[in-house]
Amino acid sequence: MFILCGIALLLCLGCTTVVEKTGQALDGSAFAEKNIATYQTPDPQGKKKVPAEMEIREMRNKAGEHSVLITLHTFPAMRIRGSAPDSRGEFQLTSLDYLGGNHHGWNEYRLDLFGSGNLVLGETTAALSIPGEIEPVEISFGRIKRYDTRITGTEALTSLRNRRERIVALAEWMNSREDTPALDNQKAFAQYWKPLILPEMVKKKNRPEHWQQEHDLWVKAEDIRWNTGYTERMFPEMLRPIRNSGTMLRDWEEALEWLYIEYEWERIKESLAKERFYTRIK
Repeated sequence: MFILCGIALLLCLGCTTVVEKTGQALDGSAFAEKNIATYQTPDPQGKKKVPAEMEIREMRNKAGEHSVLITLHTFPAMRIRGSAPDSRGEFQLTSLDYLGGNHHGWNEYRLDLFGSGNLVLGETTAALSIPGEIEPVEISFGRIKRYDTRITGTEALTSLRNRRERIVALAEWMNSREDTPALDNQKAFAQYWKPLILPEMVKKKNRPEHWQQEHDLWVKAEDIRWNTGYTERMFPEMLRPIRNSGTMLRDWEEALEWLYIEYEWERIKESLAKERFYTRIK
C-alpha cells in the first residue's frame, strides 16, 4: 500500500525524488549502499533554500567497496557513477544510472560509460573535473513498469536499447537544426519542441504555421491521426516511421526526461569538464 501511495503522489506532483524512492523500495536497492560523505557546489548568492547545482556522494556498499555518484540539479533523474579516486585523484567513470517516472510507471536503466576524470575528496572540500571524453557504451541493466506490469531481463534490455536508439536519433536531429534557441530547463524544452514534433497533440494556436497543406495524407496510429505530409517535410527519413507509427509520441510521454538528457548531453559534458570545488555538508 505504501508503494502504491508513493506512485500516486508521483503522478500528481511529477516528483523525481518520489519515483527514485519508489523504484528503490520495489527492488531493495535503497539498502544496498550507504552514503558516507556528501559534497555540494556552494551557492554564490548564499541562499540555503536554493538547490546546489551539482553534488557528489561518496558511497560504500555491503562489501566495503567505495564509489562516487555525481548528480546535476537540472537532471535529477540521472546519476553518473564512478570508481573511488586513487591516491593521485584519478577515477574511472562506470555508468549513467537513470530512473525516470511518467504517468504510466517508470523506466530504469544503467548505461555503461567509458571515461576518466580527476576527483579529490577532502575532509571539508572536494574538487572535480572530467576534461576528457565521456563515451556511452551500452545499456547493461534495465527495468520498466507500465501500469501494473513490470518488465525485466532480456525483454526490458531490448525495449530500453531500442528506445535509446530512437531518442538519440531524435536528439541529434534536434541539435542539428540551426534555428533552435537556448533552452535552459526541461519545461522550456517541452514548450518549444512539442508543437514542432507533435503538432497534432497541441492546441491549434500553438501549431507551426502551414504545418498542414491541401494534399497531405493522414494515417491513424495510437488512436491519433498523423499528418504524414508534415512528417515528410519536417523529419529526416529515419525518423518518419517513428513519428507516423505513434512511437515518437510514446517516447515523449514515457521518457521526456531521458530525451532532455540526450538533447543536453554535449552541454552536460562541457559542464563536467570544468574544474569545480565543492563543500562537504555531511
